[in-house]
Amino acid sequence: MSYSDFTLPSVLKAFDLKCSEIPNLFSEVEPLEPSKFLRDALEDNLILALGSNTEKSRSELIITPILLELRKQFNKKISFFSGVNFTIDSARGLNGNCDFLISGSEELLFIKYPVIAIVEAKKEDLIAGLGQCLAEMIAAQIFNEREIQPISSILGTVTSGTNWRFLRLQNEQVDIDLTEYYLSDLDKILGILANGISCGMGILPVTD
Repeated sequence: MSYSDFTLPSVLKAFDLKCSEIPNLFSEVEPLEPSKFLRDALEDNLILALGSNTEKSRSELIITPILLELRKQFNKKISFFSGVNFTIDSARGLNGNCDFLISGSEELLFIKYPVIAIVEAKKEDLIAGLGQCLAEMIAAQIFNEREIQPISSILGTVTSGTNWRFLRLQNEQVDIDLTEYYLSDLDKILGILANGISCGMGILPVTD
């Protein structure tokens, strides 16, 4: 068993989690204005990504530029890993690769505490990806706890690049935002991601 084998019901049962489904969970989060560079990049990349319409093209041409922008907004004080093996507890099914993992560390060669957010890429059917994303978030929680410095929450998102769904894990409680965000909400998407990092690290993004 691995992360990709989990469904939302199975991961909730396996790890005895409580789940709340909340509309506009992140309504109080302030939007974060994207740079002109990011807007231009997405405008150029979008046709290519949607034309080939594969998970890989969407990851490379839409999701990665957004995460690079996020790293820049935090003055490169964070790092993200793409397609990295994140095996934490094989006996419990917490093994396999993460599409994207955000760490609150400047270390680029290996994953270092704290793991703050998980980004799971899906070409379609975002709801079906919630279980896999949550399993990876639980692994991140365990990884942080092993450092004897657990952080208060782990942010997760399942995204096709054009559509984004968010969830948050705090101890044994998972909250799922019923709101779906689109690229037209890019500033809100960046704001939610930045808020998750700020909560985990206690720092704010650098703005002009």
